[in-house]
Amino acid sequence: MEPRNETSILEFLLLGLSEEPELQPLIFGLFLSMYLITVIGNLLIILATISDSHLHTPMYFFLSNLSLVDICFTSTTVPKMLVNIQKQTKVITYVGCITQMYFFSFFIVLDDFLLTVMAYDRFVAICHPLNYTVIMNPHLCVLLALASWILTALQSLLQSSMALRLSFCEHTKIPHFFCELNLVVHLACSDPFLNDIVMYLGAILLGGGTLIGILYSYFKIVSSIRKISSAQGKYKAFSTCASHLSVVSLFYCTCLGVYLSAADNQNSHSSATASVMYTVVTPMLNPFIYSLRNKDIKRALGRLIGKKTIIE
Repeated sequence: MEPRNETSILEFLLLGLSEEPELQPLIFGLFLSMYLITVIGNLLIILATISDSHLHTPMYFFLSNLSLVDICFTSTTVPKMLVNIQKQTKVITYVGCITQMYFFSFFIVLDDFLLTVMAYDRFVAICHPLNYTVIMNPHLCVLLALASWILTALQSLLQSSMALRLSFCEHTKIPHFFCELNLVVHLACSDPFLNDIVMYLGAILLGGGTLIGILYSYFKIVSSIRKISSAQGKYKAFSTCASHLSVVSLFYCTCLGVYLSAADNQNSHSSATASVMYTVVTPMLNPFIYSLRNKDIKRALGRLIGKKTIIE
């Protein structure tokens, strides 16, 4: 019980991306701009899918869920960093750090689950087009989304509960702009062996499982597209999943790149800088990826903001 008594009064220090005072206004302005773009862009996607009856389909239902998750995902880390820069402080409370770890783990894994569900939706649409409306019925769509939220919540609760058993030394400095689970666990004074087992099992079962699901879906999709005789038919089939494939590639490449490059250097600011790609940049780019080449989204956005014509 002693470690809990010690950690209950702890405060951590978030060192951020840079400790140079002259760079703080630049970092504040840059991240505030990216955060606003992320929130506005994803919010427009949500409003467009709700307001346009033509977008009341499984694909756009999952897309609106993904947009909501991206807003929450970015809101887990960036506002706290902006507040710390504005107040010229690096402090985050022990409770605040555990809470941030829970929601960060929750939304990043949920993002992964939703991308997998969206891959399954594209698999059904291309490989079983005649039965698409029967298979991807509203009941199944809600069930898939609800299962993703529940499983992710349980996973994050387990990870955060495991972090509560650790004891930390006073004035623990975190070389990051948020409480990243793996980094905080390895800054503990107590043995993080059990935490490592839980994290690695979670990464293998959840991360590996979802990746296998996405790869299998696209393997079947490519096989079906190759059977289409006309080039126009192949292009039309592939274009329906091009945006999703771009988002999946961006998400996994940035996540894997960060963790592989930082594996041997956990205390470096370089991992914090690299993690900006999947924590801030990817959620910001997702609305653009889904809207730039999607006429349905552009048409819905045009109606939403009051335009009468859309530039094709």
